[in-house]
Amino acid sequence: MDYENILVEQPAEGVGLVQLNRPKAYNALNGPLMDELMTALERLDANDAVGCMIITGNEKAFAAGADISEMAQASPVEMMNLAFIDRWERLRDIQKPVIAAVSGFALGGGCELALACDMIVASERAIFGQPEINLGVIPGAGGTQRLLRTIGKALTMEMVLNDRRLSAEEAERFGLVNRVAPVDEYLQVAIKLAGEIAARAPVAIRLAKDAVNMALETTLTAGLAYERNHFYALFATEDQKEGMDAFLNKRKPEWKGH
Repeated sequence: MDYENILVEQPAEGVGLVQLNRPKAYNALNGPLMDELMTALERLDANDAVGCMIITGNEKAFAAGADISEMAQASPVEMMNLAFIDRWERLRDIQKPVIAAVSGFALGGGCELALACDMIVASERAIFGQPEINLGVIPGAGGTQRLLRTIGKALTMEMVLNDRRLSAEEAERFGLVNRVAPVDEYLQVAIKLAGEIAARAPVAIRLAKDAVNMALETTLTAGLAYERNHFYALFATEDQKEGMDAFLNKRKPEWKGH
C-alpha cells in the first residue's frame, strides 16, 4: 500500500517500523496521517511475520502535536464528526506490542500517541509535554488519563495546567519511558528491544499485553481473575508445551504461534 504521510518497513526479523513522515510540519498529526498510521499498524498486526511494532518520527520531532489548522474554527459537533480523537482508540485494539521510539518534540497529541503505545524508548533530546492549555483547551486523546496513571497526579497537574515539559532524563526517572539512548542510537535500541520481544512466544505475548493493560481498567480482584484465565488458556497452546519441554531439556524453544 502506498502512503503519503508515513513510511513502513521491516528493519529486523519480526519487527515492523512505521515512521511519521511530515518533517516540514514536525510530524503534526492530522486526519490523513492518523488514518494511514492506524491502517499500517493494523496490517502489521495481521502479519504473522511481525511480532512487535515501532512508531517513530525523526531526530527533531516524534510529533509536535495535532494539526491545529484542522480544528481552529471547528464547533463541538464538527469536532465529533471529524472523529479525529477516535483514531487513537484504534491503537487500543492492536494485539501485538507497540513501542514508541521518540526523539525531539513529543507534545500534545504526539505525547498522547507515545503514551498510547506499550513502551517508550527515548533519545537524549526527547521532550514530552501537554501544552494544550496554551491554546485554551485540554488534552483530548488520553493525556489527562494515561499520564496520571503513569507519573501520578501532582506532576500530571503541572504538565496539563502549566505546560511543564519533561526531558528524556526526567521522563525516565518518573517512569514514563523505558530507556534513554543517544540520538544516533535510540532507534536501534528500540529495534533491538522489539526484536527481542518478537522472538518470544507470540500468543503469550499478546495475552500478556492484554492482561497488563487490563490492570489500568479494573479492580485488583477482577484483574487477578482476568490474568488467571489468560494463564490457564495458554495451556491449550502448542507453544506452552514447547516452552516447558525446552526448559526441562535445556534447549532453545521453537515457537509456532499456536
